[in-house]
Amino acid sequence: MLEITRFPWIRHLRSQPTSHILAYRNGLLRRSGRGLAFWFFPLGAAIADVPVDDREQDFLFTGRSRDFQMLTVQGAVTYRVVAPEELAARVDFSIDLGRGVHSQRPLEKLSALLTGLAQRFALGHLARSGVRELLLDGLGSLQEAIEEGLLADESLKSLGIQVVTARVYDLKPTAELEKALQTPTRESLQQAADQATFERRALAVEKERAIAENELQNRIELAKREEQLIGQHGQNELQRAQAEAEAKQVEALGQAERTKVEGAATAEHIRSIELAKGEAERARLDAYRDLRSEVLLGLAVQELAEKVHVEHLNITPDLLGPALNRILEVGARKLERE
Repeated sequence: MLEITRFPWIRHLRSQPTSHILAYRNGLLRRSGRGLAFWFFPLGAAIADVPVDDREQDFLFTGRSRDFQMLTVQGAVTYRVVAPEELAARVDFSIDLGRGVHSQRPLEKLSALLTGLAQRFALGHLARSGVRELLLDGLGSLQEAIEEGLLADESLKSLGIQVVTARVYDLKPTAELEKALQTPTRESLQQAADQATFERRALAVEKERAIAENELQNRIELAKREEQLIGQHGQNELQRAQAEAEAKQVEALGQAERTKVEGAATAEHIRSIELAKGEAERARLDAYRDLRSEVLLGLAVQELAEKVHVEHLNITPDLLGPALNRILEVGARKLERE
């Protein structure tokens, strides 16, 4: 934007470095340059302001591919003015000397021109390619086609406009087409996911089977060890029973031996006693052998009296007389010997 200072009969203009000023007086070009500042008389002057900085023009349009599918193209074109005098000769860049702004809308004309050219080159490229090819190749080929077309366009060169670059931001099909194009990929991804799920489940089943086999093998091993333990326990019990039987047998043999020894000792003791009794009886009998019958009879009566309880005893004279005679005779003999 220009700065114009107003005085009663004269005015002062000051421009920016990105503005190329063309000052005319009486139909002749008097001043031309960037960032000028000067005094002028408004009644006989005409001034044009041509921006020479890099400007960006966005575009958005739809096109049809070779297979009759609608696509939306979005991008931007960056350009600059390299021949402002030529451009000012063909497009009105004159300014209002009171306000310092363009009297017309020259930049909108340039925008429409660039957008139309970009659209023409883009539509030509879309019409030569299928939708899958365009979407698979990406934005590079479309951007290259637009940029090459703009750089080679003679109308822009004649206007003194240079295209710096062209960019394509997005190339998008319609919602229905996009969904249809996504379906095969989505189905493929779903199949891959299902396959992965199946493989994961198969792996899980395989691991569960391996775990079950391992548990079964462990149970078999435990059963074998339990069988060995039971067998060893039975063998130990058998050995313990055999040992106990042998111990009892040894104890019985010892007891029998002790009983035998004790019986022999008892028999020997009894035999000794009986022998002693026999000897005593024999000695007693030997003592009785020399006694007279009357003495023996008296001793027998005495012993019988000790063993038998007699309530009544009848002694006849025939039995008592001879006995008394013998007792007296024995007593007389003892007195004689004394």
